[in-house]
Amino acid sequence: MSKHFLPLWLLLVVATLPALAVEKTEKSLHELQQHFVDLRFGMFIHFNIPTFSIEDWPDPDMPVEEFNPVRLDCRQWARAAKDAHMSYGCLTTKHHSGFCIWDTKTTDYNSMRSPLHRDVVREYVDAFRAEGLEVMLYYSILDTHHRLRPGHISEDKVELVKAQLRELLTSYGDVTALIIDGWDAPWSRISYDDVPFQEIYQLVKELQPNCLLMDLNAAKYPREALFYTDIKSYEQGAGQQISTSENSLPALACLSLQRTWFWKESMPTDELKDVEWLVNSNIIPYNKAYCNFILNVAPNRDGLMDDNAVAALKRIGSMWNNDGRVAELPPCEAPIIQHNIAKFRSTEFSWSWDGSIGDYVVDDNFSSSWISHSTVEQPWWQVEIDSKELIDKVTFVEEEADVIKEYRLEYLSKGKWNVIHAGKSPTPCRVKQHTFAPVHAEAVRITITRFEGDVKIAEFGVYRH
Repeated sequence: MSKHFLPLWLLLVVATLPALAVEKTEKSLHELQQHFVDLRFGMFIHFNIPTFSIEDWPDPDMPVEEFNPVRLDCRQWARAAKDAHMSYGCLTTKHHSGFCIWDTKTTDYNSMRSPLHRDVVREYVDAFRAEGLEVMLYYSILDTHHRLRPGHISEDKVELVKAQLRELLTSYGDVTALIIDGWDAPWSRISYDDVPFQEIYQLVKELQPNCLLMDLNAAKYPREALFYTDIKSYEQGAGQQISTSENSLPALACLSLQRTWFWKESMPTDELKDVEWLVNSNIIPYNKAYCNFILNVAPNRDGLMDDNAVAALKRIGSMWNNDGRVAELPPCEAPIIQHNIAKFRSTEFSWSWDGSIGDYVVDDNFSSSWISHSTVEQPWWQVEIDSKELIDKVTFVEEEADVIKEYRLEYLSKGKWNVIHAGKSPTPCRVKQHTFAPVHAEAVRITITRFEGDVKIAEFGVYRH
């Protein structure tokens, strides 16, 4: 246990601290998503204790004394963003190494205990708002310093996350979006069950109803629906690319102007991303596809952005301007935020093709599928669930779109099968969603009554009310 991690009783005290007033008028999720898309272009700011390390993932116990940006000037960042005609900023309040750059009461591993002895988040939000820019905050669930990682997650660690988010969302005014990282990713291995997604999501909405919650680690989920996020995200540096011809969801694409997320010693003379390419192959086409583009610019160890980065941003501003709304965002289903109670449960199914058996449908892996044998005329699949569960949503994802034309979806209650849906598929896309009045169920079953091609179902979800 890290000596810097404070006990549960103190975290609960933090949770009761008075809140700073935030916007009172609650907007619909669609309004918030449309506004986010209309923002179009913003600045990601990776600035934290990794800035003072040779690696983006420094020693988890890197001394607080190493954080010392002697010329820190968030106003310079804001002016550089304004020069590029950006509309917002997003600062890494806490990255994977757990260092907090705000005046937190949850840990002494923070900027107030460093030689800087300043609240960087406060200076950032004040500087960006002074330039008429909106503010977003980045926060990492993975925290190697406080041992918030697989095998070490406990109630105290979850309460630490909640207490820190409560500070961030009650002390700094309106936050347009909270971008969360290090959650449900192969490299973090912290699931939405380990740190309960629904609890965190609801806490954020309770504190700031107009704050969007985004999880950066959306790569494993289908692009046709919002799983565990208000905004679909694409980390281009990790090979995640949005389809500019097919996307219909509110989205974010991120990339770094420099070669890495955090500052490195060679960056003042490094070749940066080509400005014309950033504008014409990223900002403009992505905006037309309902996608906001966020460009990372890493401040140096003095706390300033390098001259070459500032100059590149000015060139972007000379080529591009935010002319307002590009297009009306199509309506979309509400994000799935609940735990999938079908995951890893017992299944039954009709004859499968070779080894592609029905258990793959609940393995939490969208790259594996149950494939029905070609001779089965009406394939069926079902999953058993706890009869005490009260459910109100069922989803399934086809491996290939529009193969399943008609189907019957049912739930078992007290020995009787009850119909949720019977007939044509509601949408030609891969993801099917059905929401209904809450019911108790012992099992859920799908029977495919008409299809064209090979029936392949990648994942099935059953969600509690």
